[in-house]
Formats: sequence, structure tokens, C-alpha cells
Amino acid sequence: MIRRDKENYYLDIAEAVSKRGTCLRRNFGAIIVKNDQIISTGYSGAPRGRKNCSDHGSCIRDELNIPRGERYELCRSVHAEANAIIAASREEMLGSTLYLVGIDAKTGELVSDAAACAMCKRLMINAGITRMIVRNTPSTFTAIYVQDWIDNDESLLGVKGY
Repeated sequence: MIRRDKENYYLDIAEAVSKRGTCLRRNFGAIIVKNDQIISTGYSGAPRGRKNCSDHGSCIRDELNIPRGERYELCRSVHAEANAIIAASREEMLGSTLYLVGIDAKTGELVSDAAACAMCKRLMINAGITRMIVRNTPSTFTAIYVQDWIDNDESLLGVKGY
């Protein structure tokens, strides 16, 4: 028997979490892990008590043809990364890893170039998360070090999207 490597094991869990997402464009699942313990999970969806896009059957960002990575203030959803961060204490997150998986809601396919938006990057920096692992295919992933976002601050260059 071939044992699943630990990174893909946690990515599999994040992918399962993404199935709770309610976005009509892309559903993400995130888990925060420290010392081989899952600290918290999060998926994309409207704030508690508000109706989700899946309940409304429409997405304002789709209707306005807004590109991925832009104008998130119009989106009803809280991002998976943000929801996972909200559910944990900073002390628990210091030195942790966030695992992220995106699924295209229309096709059911993996989002192969998933990335954190500018706001979620800032949240991860302040939470003390040191690394993000993003699923590219069912068995491959990319490791991103949060320190790189600090050292190479794209917000100073006016970069939009991702």
C-alpha cells in the first residue's frame, strides 16, 4: 500500500471542506495546521445569517463580468482563508501552515492556479501563518512562504488580481 504524503492528506481535507462552499464561481476550502494538528477550517460563503449566492441563484461579480482577483467588496462571500483565520486564535496560528484548494463551481474541476487575494495575504501575515500550500492537481501542489509576501510587497506596485 502506498501511503498518501502528508501535504496531499491535508489538501484532501481542505478539498472536502470546499464542498461546503456556496459561491457560484469558485469554492475554496482552507485548513490551518500546526504541529500536525488541524487548528481550524474555512470555506467560501456569505457571512452567518445572510443568504448565500447559491440561495439567490446569482452572482453580482459574474453579472458585471468582474475579473478574478478584483472588486471583492462586491462579493457576498467571506473567503475560505479568512473564515479559517476567524475560527482560530492568533497564538494557535503562529508558525502554522494554511492548506488551500479551489474548485470551479461550474465545472467541478480544480482551480489549478489558485492563489490568495491581497486581503487574505494580509490576514495570513498578521495571523502569523508562515506557509500556504495550494493544490494544483490531485497530487501536486505549490508551497508559498508568507515571508515572500512581506519581502516582495506587490501592493506597492498597484498590482491587481492574481
